[in-house]
Amino acid sequence: MLALLLVAASLLAPHPAGAQPLDDHHATWAALSQGGHIALMRHALAPGTGDPAGFTLDDCTTQRNLSEEGRAQARAIGERFRERGIEVTAVRSSRWCRCLDTAELLALGEVIPTPALDSFFRNRGAAEGQTRELRALIAAWNGEGTLVLVTHQVNITALTGVYPRSGEMLVLAPEGGALDVVGRLRH
Repeated sequence: MLALLLVAASLLAPHPAGAQPLDDHHATWAALSQGGHIALMRHALAPGTGDPAGFTLDDCTTQRNLSEEGRAQARAIGERFRERGIEVTAVRSSRWCRCLDTAELLALGEVIPTPALDSFFRNRGAAEGQTRELRALIAAWNGEGTLVLVTHQVNITALTGVYPRSGEMLVLAPEGGALDVVGRLRH
């Protein structure tokens, strides 16, 4: 019982500057450092669910957007990439403002808006075709460095079966057309 309480206390305790939280899996970061992996990321914290009525793709004022906490979260994730010297060869993002903002705040390179990463939350009928497009995009990647993909929960779940938190990354290894989930990084 005492051991369980100590583990729980360590999970809740703040981490000193530079210390790694327990859910920062060293092996997962190491895999990213080796290259040849995909960082599939759900956009940073944007309170709410789905998109508001009146959503317009080209107007961020009609969309759910990052909170200040979400903006800080995205910057911190980008900093972790830089601290570890992870070579990022491409950053692709959904065209939704919360994803584009997350990708830009990561500051890991030019952000390429990519329709295959757009949310299909309101149009579940698009899930199969869009997931197929995303698989094709991943298959076409040359495998050098790290490919960063910023998208939505529905897209990640359709591709991997995992339901990620805001700002969470799944590290994927493309294995002969399949995607192996190497690990998850929560921030």
